[in-house]
Parts: sequence; C-alpha cells; structure tokens
Amino acid sequence: MLKITGLRKKYKSFEVLRGLDMNLEKGDVYGFLGRNGCGKTTTMNIICNIVGKDEGTIAFSGERRKIGYLTESPALYTFMNGYEYLRYIASCSGYEGNVNARVGEVLEITGMTQGAYRRIKGYSRGMNQRLGIAAAIFNHPELLILDEPTSALDPEGRAEVMGIIGNLKASGSTIILCTHIITDVERVADKVGIMQNGIIAEEGRIDEVVAKHRSASSHITVRLANPDCAVASQIAMLPSVDSNYYNEFSGEMSIGSAKIDLLYYEIIEFINDRKIKLSELIAQKTTLEDVYFSVTGLRGAV
Repeated sequence: MLKITGLRKKYKSFEVLRGLDMNLEKGDVYGFLGRNGCGKTTTMNIICNIVGKDEGTIAFSGERRKIGYLTESPALYTFMNGYEYLRYIASCSGYEGNVNARVGEVLEITGMTQGAYRRIKGYSRGMNQRLGIAAAIFNHPELLILDEPTSALDPEGRAEVMGIIGNLKASGSTIILCTHIITDVERVADKVGIMQNGIIAEEGRIDEVVAKHRSASSHITVRLANPDCAVASQIAMLPSVDSNYYNEFSGEMSIGSAKIDLLYYEIIEFINDRKIKLSELIAQKTTLEDVYFSVTGLRGAV
C-alpha cells in the first residue's frame, strides 16, 4: 500500500528526516510512535503532499488524492453545524456520489447523528475529533492518517474515538495512527514504527518487535514460602531459564527468559509435582512501552 524509501527533509540547517524508510500493507493499522519534534508530522505532511521532500521515494498503490488526514487539532468552521460542514467537505473533495446519503453514513459511523444540527462552536473536544474523522473518511480514502486523535480527550471521549478506529479497522481500512498513547497502539495496531534521530529505528509486527526486544525485562518473580537453596537451584535449571537471581533470606527468585510463557508453565509444573509452597508467582512481560523507551533512549535499556 505505502512504501517510503530514503526520505529526507531539511528545514534550513536542521535535518528532520535522515533517510526514513516505512512499509505499510493494505488493511494494516500502523502505530507511528516517537517523541515530540522527531519528524512524525513532517512525514505525514509529505505523504499527503502538504510539504515537499528533499530526497527519497514514496510509492503509494492508490491515488494520493484518496488519502484522508485528521490533523492533531482540526480547524473546523464553528459557525456551521456538523451537517453543513460535511456537505462543505463533499464539495471541496469533489465527491461524486449521493452527498446526503454519504453525510448520513459518516455521521452514523462516528456517532455524530444526534449532534449533526448543532453549531460546531458548541461541540466538545471529543465531538470535534469525531467530526474531524467523519470529514477524513468522507471520500472513501484508501489510506487514513490520524494524528493524535485522542489527544487531550477525557476517558469517555478517548474510548469513543478508539471505538471508531477499531470499527474502521474491522471494515478493512488502512490507517496510520500517530499517537503518544502507547496503549492505544497496542489496542488497535497490527504494526508499529518507532522514530528516532530522523529515521524509523524499529518497525514490524507488534508481537515480533516485542519478542525481538524481550530480555531481562521479561522475568518471573518466584517467592518460596520456605526458602530453600536446593529447590531454587532446581528451578534455575529449568529448560527455559536464561538468567536467575535468588535471595536466600527472602526465598525470592527473579528469573529471566526469552520464552516467558513457556517458563511460567514449567515452573507451575515443577512446583505442583513436588508440592512446593509458594508465597508469590508473578510473570512480568516486555511491553511495547519497554521497547519504545529502549529504542528512543528515554529510559534505561530493555
């Protein structure tokens, strides 16, 4: 669907993009992550032809005019109501179908039917975002780009917007979701790209990226009810154990593994077979947040 190779962009002496590569397949929801000022918005603006690139290629299998784009803070005409605004969008985009029918469809998709005849001036932030999504999807885009769609929303508004994105995904939409809320990416995205130093420093299917970075942050805490060095030594010899630390005074073990789920069941089987009493058994898995902080260097390595 979208393949970007060697994308570069400089503003005066500052090079924002330094050879960025990105790959997006049809039907994917792509979580686009990175710290403020790293070049995410510049990348999206170049994809949409809002700004030009200095170098690189952008191969898009669809029509560039069939890209829907919701900016972080959509500028809406507040003197209009929602229905009027969407008819205006239809006119601007050269929509060739039944405009009234399409307006009704996108209002239904975004849950804006009841607010359609209210002035936009009186909309909440969540209603503004939902109307912005309605405008972005109006012309049946082949690629939908959402820049911080849940930014500054209250929990209810965020849940509503994420529900809309989930429904769009279920309908087969191809989406780039740019956000700082990593849990939103984990909830709806198939693939993730993490920007650092003007490039995509890590990209891939979320489960594959997490597995690639899985290390000491994936561990199991085992606390023996009766501290026993012999038992601890036997647990440390289980096939999936990569590393371990045992505190003989507290009876607590911290066991690292790249196969955390398998190790968990090995431990369960071991203690059940030997009727060993435990005070605690907790599995701590590597998360996408761990990967993000590792790649960007914003926190200690994963």
